[in-house]
Amino acid sequence: MKKLQRIEFLKPLLAIIVMAGTLVGCDVQTYDEAAAGFGGTNPPVPPPPPPPPPGTGFNPVFSAVQANVFNPSCLGSNCHSGGSPQAGLNLEATNSYAMLYQIPSSQNAGVQRVNPGFPDQSYLIQKLENIGGVGLMPPGAAISQPFIDSVRQWITDGALDDTVVVTNPIRVTSIFPAPGAMLGVAPAQILAGFDADLDVSTVNMLTFMLDASVDGIFDNGNDMQIAAVGTGITVGGNPRSAMFDLTGAALADDTYRIRLLGNGANVIMDTNANVLDGEPIAPLPSGDGTAGGDFSSTFTLATAVAPTFDEIQTTVFDVSCANCHSGPAGGSLPSGLDLSNADASYLALFDIDSTQNPLIKLVEPGSADNSYLIMKLEGNGVSVMPPSGALNQALIDGVRLWIDGGAPR
Repeated sequence: MKKLQRIEFLKPLLAIIVMAGTLVGCDVQTYDEAAAGFGGTNPPVPPPPPPPPPGTGFNPVFSAVQANVFNPSCLGSNCHSGGSPQAGLNLEATNSYAMLYQIPSSQNAGVQRVNPGFPDQSYLIQKLENIGGVGLMPPGAAISQPFIDSVRQWITDGALDDTVVVTNPIRVTSIFPAPGAMLGVAPAQILAGFDADLDVSTVNMLTFMLDASVDGIFDNGNDMQIAAVGTGITVGGNPRSAMFDLTGAALADDTYRIRLLGNGANVIMDTNANVLDGEPIAPLPSGDGTAGGDFSSTFTLATAVAPTFDEIQTTVFDVSCANCHSGPAGGSLPSGLDLSNADASYLALFDIDSTQNPLIKLVEPGSADNSYLIMKLEGNGVSVMPPSGALNQALIDGVRLWIDGGAPR
């Protein structure tokens, strides 16, 4: 009886213990599931963070440097383009690599324009970032830093030319001064670029030459070969560029011819013994697809300042022409060609067909050689004027400069 009563007494206590154990078990199970995930499995691995957005630069290769920096920012307004580029640096696609890679800067000869592997020692970077106060390029409008960083990386990686297509035989791909260039300042160097590595031993005074015409005509017996000065004729760190040094050379105003030989006993060759394919082709590269052939290109140096038309009227027409070509304007010569004052002379000459040869302008703006006025003053295939004898050549040269400069009023 007493035993039965003890069991009945303990039943409520046992129920409380069971309930407490159940509650503790629920709490533990709930915690375990929260830690392990649904179903008690391992927690999922969180996804990786998204990649950073791409930069705003470009691939650090030469073709991208050309397309993203030089073409949009350096060629406009004849800055680094055309026959007489700023600082003698042409950055058009056919010239830029040959004029940059391990070529001394014209503004600081102790620094290469592009020093492969060393962007901070490259004048190109110094100009893009105005390092040391050398002057920002392009002026007044810095290129974005991510773009400059891509140029830096290209130089750091060795400044290779990814646009090169190896050809056989070797060809001329660029020349400075440009063919037909009219220069107001003597060039400090002649720079030729090629599409293959040069055999250095074949580039010398017998294969890379500069001639002065003396009289504007070549191969008439009085041409004068110009000797390189300073470092002479060199193939430097860029094995595809040859430089003819003219630093400090006294060049007279004249027409000059650059020659690179692919014919004869002495020829330019590449490191695989391929002879220059040099026939001049416009636009470059040179050649007709067969090894051999000389390359030639001319430029004109005219450092003298062209006179104004009023000065020409005073020194030429008033003194030597106006007494015969007195006007009024009309079809009969000589009086019909009115050169009596500057206004009348300009109206009578500028872009006007010659009465004696209607196929030729009296003054062809931009081309003295094709102007009948010059033909008459020099007696070039026609009777010389004035009839008393040719004018002093210095006066005629002044008229030439005026016409070649566009014959402005």
